Amino acid sequence: MDGVEISGPLQDRFDEILTPEALAFLAALQHEFGARRLELMEARQTRQAELSAGGTLDFLPETKHVRESEWRVAPPAPGLVDRRVEITGPVDRKMTINALNSGAKVWLADFEDANAPTWDNTVSGQLNLRDALDRTIDFEAGGKSYALRPDDELATVVVRPRGWHLEEKHLTLGGVPLSGSLVDFGLYFFHSARRQIAKGKGPYFYLPKLESHLEARLWNDVFVKAQDLLGIPQGTIRATVLIETYPAAFEMEEILYELRDHSAGLNAGRWDYLFSVIKKFRTRGREFLLPERNAVTMTAPFMRAYTELLVRTCHKRGAHAIGGMAAFIPSRRDPEVNKVALEKVTADKTRESGDGFDGSWVAHPDLVPICRDVFDGVLGDRPNQLDRLREDVSVSAAELLAVSKTPGDITETGLRNNVDVALRYLAAWMGGLGAVAIHNLMEDAATAEISRSQIWQWIHNDIKLADTGAVVTKELVERIIDEELAKIKAEPGYDETLYSQATGLFKEVALDDDFVEFLTLPAYARMP
Repeated sequence: MDGVEISGPLQDRFDEILTPEALAFLAALQHEFGARRLELMEARQTRQAELSAGGTLDFLPETKHVRESEWRVAPPAPGLVDRRVEITGPVDRKMTINALNSGAKVWLADFEDANAPTWDNTVSGQLNLRDALDRTIDFEAGGKSYALRPDDELATVVVRPRGWHLEEKHLTLGGVPLSGSLVDFGLYFFHSARRQIAKGKGPYFYLPKLESHLEARLWNDVFVKAQDLLGIPQGTIRATVLIETYPAAFEMEEILYELRDHSAGLNAGRWDYLFSVIKKFRTRGREFLLPERNAVTMTAPFMRAYTELLVRTCHKRGAHAIGGMAAFIPSRRDPEVNKVALEKVTADKTRESGDGFDGSWVAHPDLVPICRDVFDGVLGDRPNQLDRLREDVSVSAAELLAVSKTPGDITETGLRNNVDVALRYLAAWMGGLGAVAIHNLMEDAATAEISRSQIWQWIHNDIKLADTGAVVTKELVERIIDEELAKIKAEPGYDETLYSQATGLFKEVALDDDFVEFLTLPAYARMP
């Protein structure tokens, strides 16, 4: 078996992460699981073809015995018993310090949607996590110094590796790029698993973009192999799965079952879920047509069914149910913007805590107290509400599929917002930023996916805009791109190179007749 070859430049301290032993560990994982990963990606394409040809989604008859039998996941692991507020963000040095200091119970250290996977971000992120665990991390910028608090009440680190569909082109084995999932997981596990165990916690993960229980089974097998290779007891790893694809919503129990010895619960990944709804049924006309993204709320019938089923499923099996991202960003300069943001976040977290979720996500440290206060009001001194079984909930496949019952319009204002947000986000992504505050919302790859996929769907369904009466066509979108780009050009800090790349990429993923499965695939191909 050939060794792992590195094509990315070796910056300062990269040799501390890309050690021969760590690379051999990655090679072992790639050799064992690389072919299965590709087979599962082909299975996704087969399922998509079936849906595009008129098929549907339903609970699987072949796994009925799993849904009807008695079993429970492993009990909550140390550091994951109380998860009432979790903060998410990329693994840059400043965010690492701020997130750990934020007062949140958990930090989702994100190598996925909130991270642009430049070679530097990929390796330096691992360094930042290791330095944080060693308490040697610090950072200075703008005359300010950042360091970890001296006490031990820091957020528990939970790492989100890239999804199964992504690769790491700077690391190859036999000329084949390594799985981005295995690289992110493997480097963190190799360098930091024992560090976490020594602190009384463990190597914990969030698993993104799963579309089936077979993909969860692959992750479980990776965990078993990795623990064996490093001599770490089985069950030390714990993983929370984001239910953020439409097919996964029909396999929640099976996903928990496959990971039951390593499971830490499920999360309602609301933004990618909306993107997946559009993607999976994009060719099916108006039956699965959503209004513009800002009009789709968590009270829409199909979204309500999805979140209620998630809580019911988790608590039935002894697993945590974690709520979705509050994308609103508070403003320290504009009191009115701040007031609106805090009200919306409070309402969102009040709904989730009332529905039985054990905790929820925020994207900004200023929102941690808001989320914590809401969940404190429901939980009190209890660490979670796993005992609230929600036996009143019974969700059918038809309710999960009831997209057409979602109220809301499609307007030129909404179309322009989608164009504007996508252009701004893609320019930032090409510049190395994966989480970007745009118009007082935290945008990441998931929300950019909604923006571009909605436009693709509207074009291919001849949608008439509610406010102007115009039909959405490629020509109309191209004109709006030019107009929105002209506005952005007039702003300070405009970067011609980045916006040129962003415009070309956006036109490819929103206007081409062939639907690109993930915008990050062609974006990553353009990235050095």
